[in-house]
This record gives sequence, C-alpha cells and structure tokens, in this order.
Amino acid sequence: MRIDKLLANTGYGSRKEVKKLLKTGAVQINDTVVKDPQTHLDPETDQVTVHGEIVVYREFIYLMMNKPDGVISATEDDREETVIDLLEMEDQIYEPFPVGRLDKDTVGLLLLTNDGQLAHQLLSPKKHVPKTYYAKIAGLVTEKDIEAFKRGVTLDDGYITKPAELVILSTNEEENRSEIELTIMEGKFHQVKRMFEAVDKKVTFLMRIKMGPLSLDESLKPGEYRELDDEEVELLKQTS
Repeated sequence: MRIDKLLANTGYGSRKEVKKLLKTGAVQINDTVVKDPQTHLDPETDQVTVHGEIVVYREFIYLMMNKPDGVISATEDDREETVIDLLEMEDQIYEPFPVGRLDKDTVGLLLLTNDGQLAHQLLSPKKHVPKTYYAKIAGLVTEKDIEAFKRGVTLDDGYITKPAELVILSTNEEENRSEIELTIMEGKFHQVKRMFEAVDKKVTFLMRIKMGPLSLDESLKPGEYRELDDEEVELLKQTS
C-alpha cells in the first residue's frame, strides 16, 4: 500500500493534505523519514509514525447501528439524510456501506461495513441468512396466518415467498391490532409489509431485531451505533 493512501484512510486528510504533511518530514516508516507519497509499505509489518505517534491501520470496519425512522439506507443522497451521515468522520473515512436496506420508516438493526466480501455473503440468497423483525400490525394475526407464512405467501407481483416463521406476541380485539415477530430467509423489496398485505393486514411499525447471529444491542438509542467486537465479527464470518 502507498503511504499517502494509508494516511488518507486513517484520517490524516485528503491526498493533497497528506502530500503537504509528508513534505514536512513528520512521517516515518520504521524510524526512517519518508517524503515521497508513492512510497510503498506493508501495513501489517511496517510501523508508521506521524509526529512520533504510531498510526494504527486496519482494513475493515464493522458497525452495528440502531437505524432511526426517517433516514435512508444509502451511502449518499442529495435530498435525504442517510445512515452514513449519522457516522463520525473518523468512521466515515473507511467508507462503510449498509449491508442490505431498511425502508426509510423501518428502524432497528443495520450492519455497516467496508468488507465487500462479507456483505456479499450475508446478502447472498444461497446463504439463507435469517432476519428477524418485530412489528405492530393493523388487524388480528391468527394461526391461519402462521400457517400461511410457513407455506409461503404470494406477493402482489406473483412471487411466492420462502417459508417464514411468524410468532404472535399479542392481539387486541378491541383495537383490532397485533404484535408479532417474523423471521424471513430472504430480502425482497418491502417484503414484510407485502407479506402482511397478502393476508389483508397492514404493518404500522417495523423494527429489525436480528440478522444472522447478531441481535440489536438494546443499549443503542435510535441513531446510535457501535463497533462490533471480535467475537461478533467472527460469528458473522462463520454465518457467511
């Protein structure tokens, strides 16, 4: 890796700003001053310092966010606030992206990373990584719906969903509403909402609470996020 790329990726400024920094002689590789931005190094074995402070480089970043309502799952948008806008600059420099999408009005567990291979594996239809949602439903969810979801329901475009596990948490006949948990093994566009429409009901609130082995950290308030620990990253890699 080139020294200018490493420094830019670890928050020392743009490539142009890094070039100026290098010219000052403040950067050393293995105790040798380096001024050429094209100098190559091995980030695994070479020690880089700036003004005597060791630069810690890592290739990948893994974040868990409790996505809030009204924010879109995208890296950039001219009009809407994105989940990337919620990140600190020190995390944005790694250029993470959301693994899959949650609708603008859907909240809960969202994984962000710059590990493209892991993201691809987690989203691959062949892997069948389960995703669990908590939802409030307008209408009374019944055992008949549980059986229908277990068989697979036909969406508005004719697609038949894969078997899904529906659990009724509560029903309120007076208010004609229900609370449920639903685990699906795929991720079609607006899938949960469309599955309930297929049985003549409407989702009024939707939160993803689990993706593969990862459960939403309940200490995270809407819009907050944290890095995954090594054990959580390893669990994800085993899943994929």
